[in-house]
Amino acid sequence: MTSSLNRQIQQFYDASSRLWEEIWGEHMHHGYYGRAGTYKINRRQAQIDLIEELLDWSKVRTAENILDVGCGIGGSTLYLAKKFNAQATGITLSPAQAARATKRAQEFNLEEKVRFQVADAQNMPFEDNNFDLVWSLESGEHMPDKTKFLQECYRVLKPGGTLILVTWCHRPTNSVAGELTSDEQRHLEEIYCVYRLPYVISLPEYEAIALSCGFRDLRSDDWSMAVAPFWDVVIDSVFEPKAILGLLQSSWTTIQAAFSLGLMSRGYQRGLIRFGLLCATK
Repeated sequence: MTSSLNRQIQQFYDASSRLWEEIWGEHMHHGYYGRAGTYKINRRQAQIDLIEELLDWSKVRTAENILDVGCGIGGSTLYLAKKFNAQATGITLSPAQAARATKRAQEFNLEEKVRFQVADAQNMPFEDNNFDLVWSLESGEHMPDKTKFLQECYRVLKPGGTLILVTWCHRPTNSVAGELTSDEQRHLEEIYCVYRLPYVISLPEYEAIALSCGFRDLRSDDWSMAVAPFWDVVIDSVFEPKAILGLLQSSWTTIQAAFSLGLMSRGYQRGLIRFGLLCATK
């Protein structure tokens, strides 16, 4: 299951990352549009604002050795390394992403401080107690074993180090809304198929797993409203001439993902998809 899924994720990002970079730039994650989602700012600035808002929310002011889990082409990794003048390592399942991120580090003159490699987040090739900040921005949804993933994050963190985990979730099921309906399950299954996800869980479930792994000082939040406008902006960008030309030259999986963006937008609208934040220390 895990090896097959990892291969699918690798192939998905190997095939699509170049096009997404051309259309969206180096940051392959949501943007921040104010807590109510009402700010009118361009997409790239919204993506940078998300990083800054997450650092402010988590109260992370310094870092010396950073791990970016699910680094894409290195957008957050390079941003954080430069901001904190820190050593940073980014890991991804995609050789194409790791190669592009390495080239970008050279373009930023950060090759002495930042490195990228292909690695599995559920079996990281790092020593215990290694990093003072583990950053995971929209990669938890890809993990087939959420507990193993968080155990690995805990293992590689130094005592006193901070985890910032930001991930796609589904709505909580421990409230009056109850368990997910069959229609909600079908909606999620479509998203899983398009974006090569095993499954997503709720934010309260992530909190319980983190506590069971030994994390302390745990804080969480739901920023769904703050990021929801991002998907409509991305949908609009797909219809730009450059994007259409790129899609015509892309693989079927990339084309399918592009034309399925509405699944995420509708997921936010109906309250099914949630943008969950978790911050904790070791």
